[in-house]
Amino acid sequence: MKTLFKAAFAFGLTISPVTAAELTVLTAGDQNMVDYVNEYLGPLFEKQNPGTTVRAVGTGPGDAGSQKIVERFDAQAKANVAKWDADVAVVHEKFAGPLVKNGYLENYRDRISTGKLVTRANADNALGTDVKGYVMPMFNSQTALAYNPALLANPPKSYEELAKWAKEHPRQFGYNGIKGGASGVSFVMGWIYAFGDTDADKLQNGPFDEADTKKWDKALASLKEFNANAQLTPGNAGTLDLLSRGEIAIGPVWVDMFYSWQANGQLPPDFKLVLPAPGMPGQPMHYVIPSKAPNKELAEKFVELATSPKVQAEGIVERFNWYPGIDAQHVQAELDPKVWAKLFTNVTPEDLARYGKRFPIAPYNNAILEAYERTVTK
Repeated sequence: MKTLFKAAFAFGLTISPVTAAELTVLTAGDQNMVDYVNEYLGPLFEKQNPGTTVRAVGTGPGDAGSQKIVERFDAQAKANVAKWDADVAVVHEKFAGPLVKNGYLENYRDRISTGKLVTRANADNALGTDVKGYVMPMFNSQTALAYNPALLANPPKSYEELAKWAKEHPRQFGYNGIKGGASGVSFVMGWIYAFGDTDADKLQNGPFDEADTKKWDKALASLKEFNANAQLTPGNAGTLDLLSRGEIAIGPVWVDMFYSWQANGQLPPDFKLVLPAPGMPGQPMHYVIPSKAPNKELAEKFVELATSPKVQAEGIVERFNWYPGIDAQHVQAELDPKVWAKLFTNVTPEDLARYGKRFPIAPYNNAILEAYERTVTK
């Protein structure tokens, strides 16, 4: 080090000390979420910000992973920790509202250039809670019905058509109920949107009215009858597996999983998707910044990079077949037309705009799941 300073002095150079920083990203979700940060997004950010190290910490799949992040922030808040142990977190939509209500998050979206590239309602409202400014969608996921054209040439275009078809074709529809994965939960919510006596917009936007919980009896009774003609699968992957083996003709799946299975050769290339009327829910994963993050400015730069059109195109769409977190029109120019066509051929942007729904606000969501347990599974 002394030699370095002597050489610099001899040449009249000034050495500015490099400020090293470790940016910690907590992420709920499967291992691929951790790999995405550690293998792609982190190295890209480190290259643009020399001296910075990005470290991703996975907290586990599903809601439990996001719950662990909430609990981690709870513990640090109660202990009055001045600087928390995370700079950025990736959480499910369901948990963004509670984090905002608890005062745990920074309102940062208007401070980053990509903030203006998001106009979808789920970036402002998370299951009934105002989160505008506190979140940036990492990606948007969507459920749809995957089907085997060899067994089902003309798929049902609505829940009403599906109910009729399933009765005429026993055990050719399969889904994972409400405990085997969120695609099954999404299907159930779509059933209530289609057949329940509560307006779907009210379920998605509130306000919650206890009286509405008595208006789903007929819909749930018809779902129980529908289930008698369906196959219950062991999970999201289980539905795709039964499809691939020809044991069912159609079932609800996550769109990104569907395309990933096709890319890996686990599903035939001619299998297709349809998003039925009146729609099925999807959900975003959100980037959030803790209000007591140790490196707030770097955290904002990280989210800005992560939600830039080029990274959304290359990292989110091409690598994982997710729908972009920012509005799709900002991403299209960065994508090979073949990639764009693959993602939006079966389920078009117009389909998403018309039939891509949100999950019900939390009180309705919980009430529907409880009613399903009482009525459909007994």
